[in-house]
Amino acid sequence: MSHLHISQQIEDLLTARNPRGMQTLQAALTPGYYYRAAQMLQNISGHVLIGTGFPVNHTYETDGPVGAIALYQAIESLGATPILVCGAPLADAISDDYHVHKITVGEPETSAHEAQLILDKYQPTLVISIERPGMAADGHYYNMRGENISARCARFDYFLTLANCPTIAIGDGGNEIGMGNVADTLTGLNIIPSATSCDELLIADVSNWAAHGLLAMLSVISGTDMLAHWDNLAVLNYLSERGSVDGVTRENTLTEDGLNADISEQLINDLRKIVKNR
Repeated sequence: MSHLHISQQIEDLLTARNPRGMQTLQAALTPGYYYRAAQMLQNISGHVLIGTGFPVNHTYETDGPVGAIALYQAIESLGATPILVCGAPLADAISDDYHVHKITVGEPETSAHEAQLILDKYQPTLVISIERPGMAADGHYYNMRGENISARCARFDYFLTLANCPTIAIGDGGNEIGMGNVADTLTGLNIIPSATSCDELLIADVSNWAAHGLLAMLSVISGTDMLAHWDNLAVLNYLSERGSVDGVTRENTLTEDGLNADISEQLINDLRKIVKNR
């Protein structure tokens, strides 16, 4: 089975539920996007910046950080140095356990300069955004309810637009960084869309799932099961103990976008079956 065919299997699986219209966006993307993104990770070295953390009320949601930690662990196992780039309160909550670079929340005038300084410091070989709010055409940030959340957002967009390396962005609704790649298609969704683009856009019904899908595709091309030791529930517990909430219900539960943990577990098992049966 070709890598392109396996990538398409993953792409279909990750948009099968389609609660937010990601199948519409999938049709606008060139097939094989998980394969192309996995190739960016295959021989990774140096520093990899991973931006995550979507503000919900005065904390952060589970969708995004779970996938970011999965990517972090995989990238570290490949010999590169991952850095989680996020604002408060997420940055403070996880900085004892991971390499974290904390960025400023709610300072639009200095955000581009801050991003450039950090890019100059780390000279990343890859920048990944997963479930980060994307700047809309009017320069503000909006959640799925259409609420302006700019004052609570750290601006990660500039890390992609100013980077001198490949960029991957992950989203599940249309208002995340990277969705500028499918700007024309976003007009059909009931959101205020992001205008920020990336080199390779990955979509899924839940952004965390896209991280698992990317690692499944990487497993195929590397010959190593990158999901073998992943414990999704343990990471959900870790974040919950540090104040995370579900992005849909806004409650401190072990769920992702309103979906129980066992649904993600099944999704990961299905991805591993694709890898095994390649």
